[in-house]
This record gives sequence, C-alpha cells and structure tokens, in this order.
Amino acid sequence: MSTPTQNITVLAGRILLGLLFLVSGFGKIAGFDGTVGYISAQHLPLPALAAVLTIVVEVGGGIALVTGLWTRQAALALAGFTLLTAFIFHAFWSAPDAATTMQQIQFLKNLSIAGGLFVLAAFGPGRISLAARRAAA
Repeated sequence: MSTPTQNITVLAGRILLGLLFLVSGFGKIAGFDGTVGYISAQHLPLPALAAVLTIVVEVGGGIALVTGLWTRQAALALAGFTLLTAFIFHAFWSAPDAATTMQQIQFLKNLSIAGGLFVLAAFGPGRISLAARRAAA
C-alpha cells in the first residue's frame, strides 16, 4: 500500500540522500588534486584511479537516487561504498586521541547513511520517480 504521504516522504529521502553524494562528488571534481592526495595519504593503490571511480560512484549514484531511476541498485552500491569509506577513512579506533571523537562521529554517520540506503534498496523509489513513470508507460 502506498499513500501520498509515503510517496512524498520517499521522494524527500531520495533527494536528501542523493544530494549528499552529488555535492561530495562535484566537490571531488573541483578539488581533484586534493582528493587524490587524501586517498594517497591512506596508502591506497592507484589514488588517481580511485578518485575517478569515487566520483563516478558518487555522481552517478546521486543522480540515480534523485531521479528514482535504478534506485535499488544505486542504493546498494552507495551503501557498500559508504561502509567501505567508513572503515578506510574514519577508523576512529586507530586515530590520534585528538581526532578520535570526530572520527567516531564520522564513522557512525556513514553507518547511518548506509542504513538509510539499505532501506531505500529494500523498498524502492516510490511512485514519484522515473522508474514509476517508465513502468506506467
């Protein structure tokens, strides 16, 4: 059963989640060298390639969430990406004492975002989406 309130709520959730990834992805494009440097500082291999792939995932996934097209697939991909980044970039358990609390907050925030993405993957984009329009056509 789908009510108008549920349809508007899932649309708002998709937009808010997608906006996070779009802003982040475009920020990485604008500051590409800094992004590569940050990835390199984590000792990850091929930091330039990792930066490009990150941008593709964030911008592509963000667009998919906002439009409601391929929402389930994008939500699962972004959830996995978000969990991976939590463990790689916000490892509070090994952070210096001065950074532990902030890294723990960032880590938990990423877990929460992944949780929201898993719910979106489970229940889909709702009726106000390009996927619903395609199905109705």
